[in-house]
Amino acid sequence: MFQGETAITIDDKGRLAIPTAYRELVARDCGNRLVLVYNVYDAGCLWLLQHAQWEALRDQLNARGMQSAQVRALRRKLVASAVVVEPDGNGRIPLPASMRANAGIDRKAVLLGIGDRFELWGEQEYQMHMRQTLGDADLDDALRDLPL
Repeated sequence: MFQGETAITIDDKGRLAIPTAYRELVARDCGNRLVLVYNVYDAGCLWLLQHAQWEALRDQLNARGMQSAQVRALRRKLVASAVVVEPDGNGRIPLPASMRANAGIDRKAVLLGIGDRFELWGEQEYQMHMRQTLGDADLDDALRDLPL
């Protein structure tokens, strides 16, 4: 389970260092392999998925054929662009320049542990999202019973 918010800096070679607190967890529970893909819900964000989780998702998407425009879009964001990354000895992983550019991620970024995956945000985009508040109209019935 990943949780927490960490301000990070992308180095000159386009790498991010997995925070020390997560390195053992990534090595043990993810076989030291993550998959970098586009976040299908939020522009300005990339997902780092556990390799096994991504494989299951990939196989489900690939089994759905190509007839649906929605499936094609998901396959582009989650399969065609997927990059398997393994932290080096210093816990760094490469972030392709094209993915950083498409998500608007520069040197300053925020890595979020959100349960089964990480989200990687550009610092300014993340701050903008966090400043937004949710009102009653933003919560559907399934969320209204949460003790928030």
